Amino acid sequence: MVELLVEEDNKMPKAMINLTAQPYRMLSKSAAAEYVGLSAARFSAACPVVPLDLANGVKRWDIRDLDAWLDSLKSDTDMSDEALLSRLG
Repeated sequence: MVELLVEEDNKMPKAMINLTAQPYRMLSKSAAAEYVGLSAARFSAACPVVPLDLANGVKRWDIRDLDAWLDSLKSDTDMSDEALLSRLG
């Protein structure tokens, strides 16, 4: 997170900007869960995105696949509230 305080002179108002940048495309399970706003346990139960197997048994979730999954949840407008909640876990 980067905080920026802008103050030109005493007549200008102060502005604070909080920025968060995702530095990696491939995320660990905990980072992927945090990215989509779920706990790690709920993420495992709800997320259909299959992680990629990297060297030495390391598994990583592609941020683009996670974005596509989240976008698909938004486009399923014909789903009932119960069906949507069950997909989220």
